[in-house]
Formats: sequence, structure tokens, C-alpha cells
Amino acid sequence: MKHYNTVLSIAGSDSGGGAGIQADIKTISACGCYASTAITAVTVQNTLGVTGVHPVPVEFVEGQIDAVLSDIGADAIKIGMLQSGEIVRCIVRMLRKYGCRNVVVDPVMVSTSGHRLIEEGAMQSLRTELLPLAAVITPNIPEAEILLDGKVLDKQANLYDAAKQLGEKYGTSVLLKAGHLTEEKLIDIFYNNVDGSITELPSIRINTKNTHGTGCTMSSALASALSKGLSVVEAAKFAKNFINEAIIAGADYEIGHGHGPVNHVKTLSPNPAT
Repeated sequence: MKHYNTVLSIAGSDSGGGAGIQADIKTISACGCYASTAITAVTVQNTLGVTGVHPVPVEFVEGQIDAVLSDIGADAIKIGMLQSGEIVRCIVRMLRKYGCRNVVVDPVMVSTSGHRLIEEGAMQSLRTELLPLAAVITPNIPEAEILLDGKVLDKQANLYDAAKQLGEKYGTSVLLKAGHLTEEKLIDIFYNNVDGSITELPSIRINTKNTHGTGCTMSSALASALSKGLSVVEAAKFAKNFINEAIIAGADYEIGHGHGPVNHVKTLSPNPAT
């Protein structure tokens, strides 16, 4: 019998379908892997922003993870929105229980519309317990600034040292995303915690408002690549290429009245949105 490369997404649900669990399932499937899920919160959300967050009880989050890992297993795990310290500690327990590897953490803290998605009390558990278990973390610039205790990252040149500092501080490889800068040429920085090397991941800014869910999509693509046995560096390169193509493929579509999604399923059909 054949076997799927399996990826478990632990994240929040986006009712608008552009980010969170929904984006993860689309991305993992587009990457040719099997997606399973553990939902940590349900959001009231569309292209205009997040207007509400309802946490899933901790015992249900733990039950979902246990059900998947005890039966299906996971070649890689992508972790996104974690609202409370109890949820973070629950996930840490389960990762340790099952000896999980290839863990990718996208440290989601604040939505694009400014809605805070993580409680203050969860930050300490995230920093001290979860991030050190990750193979790779994928912060954007505002998230990196928080994780570096307020260090300002306002120039491309700042990102090299910041990625290294994050990797050394949390004991993990780091894909630091440059999208919040204003330059036309964007260079994401990948710091490999195994050998201390830095890899540049360049792209040209794409003129579109359809950027909702880019972080979820990129981290899910990275986890999918790790599930297939790629090295962390090759997985980072794959993820960068995937999100760049997904943004290009979705740039000219209109969904909703705000920031639309990228085209997660671009690889499934020549014109999947029609």
C-alpha cells in the first residue's frame, strides 16, 4: 500500500477561508500531502478583518491532537494561532508525548487588521516551552520585534543579525519574512540553527491587496516540504517559491471587499479559481 506524507496543522479556524486551518489544508493538499487538523480557536473573520475569537476548550484541543497522532501520525506539524498559555502548554505536552519532529511554528500574535490573537499570559509559555521544540519558526517583522523584546527591524540590513539572534535565543532555525518592509525587492532571511549559515530568499514585491493568509500558507508549505524529507534550507526555499507563486496566481482575483487570499491551489488546475 502507498503512504501519504502527513502534516498536522494546529491552528485557528478562519471563517473567510483565507488563513488559518483553511489555508493550511489547501496548501498542504496542493503540496501533495495529507492534511489533518487540531483547531485551537474559531474566529469571526472575513477579508475586512477579525471581529471575534472563540477559544476551543483545552481538553478538546488535546483530544484532537491525540486522536490524530495516535492513529494517523504526522511527518511534520505546523502550529499557528495559540490564544492562551493553557493551549500552548497542552501542545507542548503532546509534542513531547509523541516525540514529534519537523515542527514548524508560525508565531501568530496580531491579525493584519490589528486584532490581538494571543493572550499576554501565553507569550511566556510560547517563548520558553514551545519555540525551543520547533525545527523552524517563521515570524514576520512585527512578530520578530516582539520575540526580540522590542528591537526595531526597519531595514533589510537589520534582518540578518535579527534572524541569528532569534535562532540562538530560542534554539531553532528561523525564516524571517521581510514583507513588512517597503522596498520593491524583498529578501527573506533563513538562519540555519544547525550550522549557523544564512540563506537569502529574494523576491520582487507583487502589487496586490490579496495577501491574507500569506504567513499561514508559507509555514504550511514549509512543513509539507519537511514531511517529504527535504532539509530545512531546501524546505525554506520551497516555501518561499510556493508563496510567491501563490500570490502571483491570486493577484488579479477579487474576493470580498478587503484583503483577499492568495491562490493556495494554484498547482491543482491551470485556472483553479474559475
